[in-house]
Amino acid sequence: MKHLYRASLTITALLLAAGTAAAHVTIQPDEAVAGSYFRGAFSVGHGCDGSSTISVRVKIPDGVLSVKPQMKPGWTVEIKKKPLAAPQAALHGKTITETVDEVSWKGGPLPDSLYDTFGLMMKLPDSEAPLYFPVVQECENGVHRWIEIPAGTQKRDELREPAPLLRLKPKAP
Repeated sequence: MKHLYRASLTITALLLAAGTAAAHVTIQPDEAVAGSYFRGAFSVGHGCDGSSTISVRVKIPDGVLSVKPQMKPGWTVEIKKKPLAAPQAALHGKTITETVDEVSWKGGPLPDSLYDTFGLMMKLPDSEAPLYFPVVQECENGVHRWIEIPAGTQKRDELREPAPLLRLKPKAP
């Protein structure tokens, strides 16, 4: 009987954790090598209290210098840029003076009962500091601001609307 009870508790805990994870906008994969080129997708698992998603805006963190969004049928893509404090060397001997600040997809609509992903290719910084990507999800009725970043000793799971997190690991020696 004890084994059945423990198994039941374990299954319940796993289901609750899966439900919580599905309730947020996340980036997959959620780990990458610092300084590498990375292809990630922001997964939108639901709308806003039953309302369809019509816009997804992703703020690009400092240090990410090259960003290319994925085109999605039925959606338009807008790229906002910002100037760099100092010119940076780029591929093929080029120099860049600005970088992507924000990418937004508008259109759809993406019904609340379905999910979709919104992809980005990017050059990650050499630093191993975690990257947070604040996301604003607009719906036909309502909005979710997945913009919260833990402060101090606060944990991500304590936040109501946490920003997607990309953990960076060191380059192989």
